[in-house]
Amino acid sequence: MPATDQDLLEDKIQIVRRQDRRFSRHAYYFVLDALDYTMTHFGRDQLTGEDRHVGGRELLVGIKEYAANEFGPMATIVFERLGVRSAGDFGEIVFNLIDAELLSRRPCDSRLDFVDGIDFRDTFDEKHRESLQRITER
Repeated sequence: MPATDQDLLEDKIQIVRRQDRRFSRHAYYFVLDALDYTMTHFGRDQLTGEDRHVGGRELLVGIKEYAANEFGPMATIVFERLGVRSAGDFGEIVFNLIDAELLSRRPCDSRLDFVDGIDFRDTFDEKHRESLQRITER
């Protein structure tokens, strides 16, 4: 029985996780989903070649928006469960995916593109302050 694309993806992510156990396997799937979201959000999904490329800063914006939409006020807790504590951790995940040949990079791409990026806790707290207040007032 031939392996499916999903099986091959899972195999590569498991290999990555054997080398770097900091992040759950779901963190890698989340980043790939957030990349798809970001490409669509910035209109890159309709482009080809270099024009499709999403840089680290753009991806962080997409991650923030995608997580806020998917997880709402629980986004910070979800990130902690994934093993993600800072924006720099997303850079580590992305470069692990690059090393596994699941993503590509330009020569100018760097882990530093993710450092000092977004403080997700503050961002999510601010975005969902009203929701959080309603929850705590009950």
